[in-house]
Amino acid sequence: MSSTEWLVTIGILGTVIILDLILAVVRRNKETTPREALSWTLFYVVAAIAFGYLLPQWAPAEYRKEFIAGWLTEYSLSVDNLFVFIILLSTLKIKKESQQLVLLLGIMIAIVLRVILIFLGVALVTRFTWVFFFFGAFLIFTAYKLVNEKENVEDDEAKLVTFLRKRGFSNFAIALIALGITDLIFALDSIPAILGLTTSSYVVITANIFALMGLRQLYFLLQGLMDRLIHLSRGLAFILAFIGVKMVLHAVHSLGVHVPEISLELSLGVIITTLTVTAITSLYATRNVDKPKA
Repeated sequence: MSSTEWLVTIGILGTVIILDLILAVVRRNKETTPREALSWTLFYVVAAIAFGYLLPQWAPAEYRKEFIAGWLTEYSLSVDNLFVFIILLSTLKIKKESQQLVLLLGIMIAIVLRVILIFLGVALVTRFTWVFFFFGAFLIFTAYKLVNEKENVEDDEAKLVTFLRKRGFSNFAIALIALGITDLIFALDSIPAILGLTTSSYVVITANIFALMGLRQLYFLLQGLMDRLIHLSRGLAFILAFIGVKMVLHAVHSLGVHVPEISLELSLGVIITTLTVTAITSLYATRNVDKPKA
């Protein structure tokens, strides 16, 4: 990718983020309605899909599939993260009118942290083949632990909140710090996952930014679905384990050993199918959650 293409892409995405920040500041004393949250969520989803579709106009054709697969993986992992955010902000009793500003500032911090980690990760996987073994094993281990991940993160957050409160931090400041640290923890899982699909810095960074940009609106949309997506963690665990195996096979193949490699098309199909099945089975299993007993 040329420097011009990088500058134009970052300029456009940066402008969208700045406009979103201005909107959050202007509307900081207004509660986000479900209809508004749905409209903005659809806008960001359509924007990501359109970006991926048009990507071959200025980048190699294979980047389209890599971007879609990477964005879906990062976005689905971000949805899982949002449930932790919902619990965190509820525990700190952050007013709904202030939540969108906290979320957006936290997301901006997360973007900066992820860009740093992405460049480090891409540099490693492009120079050292053995890193694929490490990342692959890490993803498989993460998949195994994912079922209990929320509880572990919540315990760590409780300790962090207590520590900061003793030092006079306000709930708003605590929420902002906790969101940044929590996302950094989750990034340690999500970045190796997308590096198992592509080693292009351009694709990895744009997929991450698109996955993070609409989280503020998605947060308010998912508040009512928190108790219904009960199979999400299992679905994400399967995706992480699948990508982990893909990375290990790629590393073995690069050593000259003839083993089957998992194509990007198969990876994309597995990700879409897993997310679809997870959503359908979760909603079906909890179809009577809100219905009053007869």
